[in-house]
Amino acid sequence: MNKKDYYEVLGVDKNASQADIKSAFRKLAKKYHPDNKETGDEAKFKEIGEAYAVLSDENKRKQYDQFGSAAFDGTGASGFGGFDPGDIDLNDILRSVFGDVGGFGGFSDFFGGGARTANSTRARKGRDTLVRLDLTFEEAAFGVDKDIDLTLNDICENCGGKGGFDETTCSYCHGSGYVVTEQRSLFGVIQSRTACPKCHGKGKSFKTVCKNCDGTGQERKKKTISIHIPEGVNTGHQLRISGKGEAGVNGGPNGDIYFEIHVKESNFYQRDNEDLTIELPITITDAILGTKKEIPTIYGNVMMDIKAGTQNGTKYKLKGKGLKIPNSSRKGDMYVVIKVMIPTKITREQKKLLEALEDTNLETNSEFKDFEKHL
Repeated sequence: MNKKDYYEVLGVDKNASQADIKSAFRKLAKKYHPDNKETGDEAKFKEIGEAYAVLSDENKRKQYDQFGSAAFDGTGASGFGGFDPGDIDLNDILRSVFGDVGGFGGFSDFFGGGARTANSTRARKGRDTLVRLDLTFEEAAFGVDKDIDLTLNDICENCGGKGGFDETTCSYCHGSGYVVTEQRSLFGVIQSRTACPKCHGKGKSFKTVCKNCDGTGQERKKKTISIHIPEGVNTGHQLRISGKGEAGVNGGPNGDIYFEIHVKESNFYQRDNEDLTIELPITITDAILGTKKEIPTIYGNVMMDIKAGTQNGTKYKLKGKGLKIPNSSRKGDMYVVIKVMIPTKITREQKKLLEALEDTNLETNSEFKDFEKHL
């Protein structure tokens, strides 16, 4: 797929509402439809259809905003899988957009050609499902396997997804799946093919409608979805479980399930992507004389040398002690920020010792020198 800017294709801002996106598509679809003899452009029409198919879908739009075209070309780091513009049914798109104007039936129907109509019996993929998944800091840091209970549309077991029993040809449309009507549109009086109101475009009906699914061919079922969360995921990370979403239509494949990760913050570690930071409280004497301290990392405790003369706010780096980068062997780092603790109460003996420190020569300290210049 060409790496296009879908917002630019539709002529809308990246913060455009769904209403703005739909309005822009309506305008461009009328202009560039191949059956429009004055301004029709098939290539341009397919391009705006592709852009609308992505931006009108909240899940796809979110993926596109985060990863661009890489979210759909199967080569990016998002892990979402491919997206083929050929899979887009522009009839469905146009019907959803123009369905409130005179009963739109298809490309040519809208522009008066009348040669084609939507096929309600074609196999269509089931809807995708977006699920929020809350994790603790530890679960996100080390990865975890979870079983998630969901209620989704599935094939009706009673009728096998058909919707009824004893199939017969629809008597209203005689099996064609559509009826022809005349209507007035922006391009004059045209003939339109609309889905048969009795069989809903299927061209067939049943002597007995399935009571279990009320003729829809689908029923709500509880499912348990097993998912592996890799190490190092962060809030906003999405994982896709392919083919485990809602059932398809007319034998089409199931949709996908997208798990959007939300990680609870740690009470101890501060996180910046794969890097971690903690504050290490030390005494004045530790800062002056230097010491060794045991540091708690997520992989266990390590010993760290605190140099003599360490200043408050000094930052030490423990390489490779941060979080693992998802789907990678690399790890972030951990930073230890020194926090020199000032006592609020001292003994007389301690006070004498501290007063003796007032005679300490600080002239070699560059910060002290810079301050003295302004006195």
